[in-house]
Amino acid sequence: MTTNISPLDAVSAPSIPGRIGFGASGLGTLTWDVPDDVAQAILDAAWAAGFRYYDTSPLYGFGLSELRLGRFLRNVPRADYILSTKVGRYFVPPKPGETPDKGGWVRPQPLVPILDYSYDGFMRSLEQSYNRLGVAAIDIVYIHDLDRRNLKSDFDRHYKAAVESGYKALDELRRAGVLKAIGVGLNESDVAANLIRNLDLDLVMLAGRYTLLEQPALEDFLPEAEKRGVGVVDVGVFNSGILVKPPEAGGNYDYGAAPEAVIQRARAIRATCEEFGVEMPAAAVQFPFGHSAVKSVVVGMSKLKAVHQNMDWFNAKIPVDLWAALKERGLLAVDAPTP
Repeated sequence: MTTNISPLDAVSAPSIPGRIGFGASGLGTLTWDVPDDVAQAILDAAWAAGFRYYDTSPLYGFGLSELRLGRFLRNVPRADYILSTKVGRYFVPPKPGETPDKGGWVRPQPLVPILDYSYDGFMRSLEQSYNRLGVAAIDIVYIHDLDRRNLKSDFDRHYKAAVESGYKALDELRRAGVLKAIGVGLNESDVAANLIRNLDLDLVMLAGRYTLLEQPALEDFLPEAEKRGVGVVDVGVFNSGILVKPPEAGGNYDYGAAPEAVIQRARAIRATCEEFGVEMPAAAVQFPFGHSAVKSVVVGMSKLKAVHQNMDWFNAKIPVDLWAALKERGLLAVDAPTP
């Protein structure tokens, strides 16, 4: 594998291996109040380590991630990296006397998110992103969180708006050469499958549904992506951390507490990896690349030590016998292609 190939190159030349990407959600204070100097140090270290694909979103810290990432990227050669962000929300100041909800972020900007999947909403979101990032070009734009988990009872309404209105804005920008690729970033593989059947998308950023722990996307989404030539950017490969930290009762899984059955499965995967002298997170980072549709794995990081840790996991040597053992023990789908 190599880190100097962009997801776009991989889409046009499927034989090129995917690359590891830098997920900037942590820069928006996802898990702790990351100071500005620490955010800068993380980005400096990531660049030095070879990360060249950077993914962010207006949602991350309500614009804070884009501001921090943009400040860094403005000081490196534009031709040397690829940048993606997302649409689906824009931000407005709070009303007088209103205390904005932090939305799960530790210290976001004091703004109010507005969900909007319309043509005008996407254009407004992108305009704000360009201003925060301060760069001349954004390469990839994903429609963000267009799934039931995030939209709940409003899913049908927002889905209709995105397909019938918002998508047209991104398609126009792609046709005009303003964007190199467009896609969706979401958690549900069945929704992703429906979207690529109905829209002309280049990429899907899929979170948590094709990992070492579980592979439901093999059934409904990945065959469709392969058939249609849609590239996959795999994220959430640690399933919210249960494939990194030793799984314990209540450990993180899929944005919440892990059920006992999931904990036991993760422990069994870890034990099998240890038999082959492999760190479980290394297997988690590398497993998705076995599928030809997967062009990139993006990993988030909000601690300086995680930069080299993630790159080491990406470059670790993994014996092919490990994958066979996981399948034999019922810990990996038998039909899952492996690296």
